[in-house]
Amino acid sequence: MSKKKWKIGIPKHYLAVVAVLAAIMMGVLDGTVMNVALPTLSTEFGVSASEVIWVVNAYQLVVTMCLLGFAAVGDVFGYRRVFLVGVSVFVFASIMCAVSTSFEMLVAARVLQGIGGACTMSINTALLRLIFPPSRLGRVMGANAVIVAVTAASGPALGGAILSVGHWSWIFLMNVPLGLAALFIGWHLLPHNPPSEKVRKLDGQSVVMNAVFFGLLIYTVEGVAHNGVSTLLLLQGVVAVIVGVVYVRRQLSIDMPILPVDLFRIPIFTLSIACSISCFTSQMLALVSLPFFMQHSLGMTVAETGVLMTPWPLATMLTAPIAGRLVERVHAGVLGSCGMVVFAVGLFLLLSLGTGAERWDLAWRMSVCGIGIGLFQTPNNVTITTSAPISRSGGASGMLGTARVLGQTLGTAMVAVLFHVATKGNGEKACLMAALILAVTAGALSAVRVKR
Repeated sequence: MSKKKWKIGIPKHYLAVVAVLAAIMMGVLDGTVMNVALPTLSTEFGVSASEVIWVVNAYQLVVTMCLLGFAAVGDVFGYRRVFLVGVSVFVFASIMCAVSTSFEMLVAARVLQGIGGACTMSINTALLRLIFPPSRLGRVMGANAVIVAVTAASGPALGGAILSVGHWSWIFLMNVPLGLAALFIGWHLLPHNPPSEKVRKLDGQSVVMNAVFFGLLIYTVEGVAHNGVSTLLLLQGVVAVIVGVVYVRRQLSIDMPILPVDLFRIPIFTLSIACSISCFTSQMLALVSLPFFMQHSLGMTVAETGVLMTPWPLATMLTAPIAGRLVERVHAGVLGSCGMVVFAVGLFLLLSLGTGAERWDLAWRMSVCGIGIGLFQTPNNVTITTSAPISRSGGASGMLGTARVLGQTLGTAMVAVLFHVATKGNGEKACLMAALILAVTAGALSAVRVKR
């Protein structure tokens, strides 16, 4: 991309990155900001707690179902087009959410919002790869990691702040100025896909099978974790397996697969995806179980819990940009292993906490975990993105997002299972031990990449 400066004196590639990061912020934020508003929505629309959770689940499920499909659409029709359409849909859906007059209308708008979010999240790293050369990609991926970590962690606090001074609809309306800015900048400055050596066609059947497979898989895993095994869930699982087998067989026989089986033939790509899933599963095991430990075992209030969870994302925010610069000089496998070692040490230190621990004892241990995640995440994302051919950047970007969502879903499900099978008071410790094992696994997998 040209290094010329735009009208206001800012280099074009920096402004283009601002558009991508703004869209990432919207997509990630809407996955977490609604949690704190669920009781308010339950009261306003007169629905039960089990029903109102669909305001969150509908969005997350649709994003998971559509990520790889829209990544493939980006490979064929252009990442810039998918981005602009996704942001437009997201802004429109946010307005529809804000003006919803019924619960059904709100859930339908959240489904539409999930489609827009999947568009932008599926191709964001592919766009970043087009904007910046490989030698400087680590820095912008570090900024990407910061945005994801800070936005995800600050979502509940931001939602609570909005609800304390205004109506719940403002949670959705805050997306509008961000989205319009991303649209304006993206329209003028985002690059087009590089020319392809051959004509690529989108396989519609694969797109549908991808959505059905991942939708059934995630819904079944979460259903078993929270409600136990039932006949309906078993049937769903069987259908998911059948669809999955047919889907994978089809992907092996086409030139441009939706599920990037061609990229999985690249050893370092496969190792990096496995690292990502292990890391995100481990992180969710800790982040979901720790509030229970803090409130039940340490006797903290909800407000204290929120404050003492903050050192984790703050440490990640400070470390990720440093890792982004280091990856330009140090092998990503080495950095990733170091990060997971630090993360595992932090988890071990949290495991060693007794019921009489002071607030400071918890805070600095949380910081150690955040430092480890920051050291790992940026190098790993850079490796996933750059190990794929430039023409398959969309597939790599979509798989990166899918690995994150799968890891988070598995982590949350494992918390529910471990809380159910562990003796009273030991569920949190069991979750932290499982997180520690997965962190060590991710570190070992990352070390193997050094030889690649």
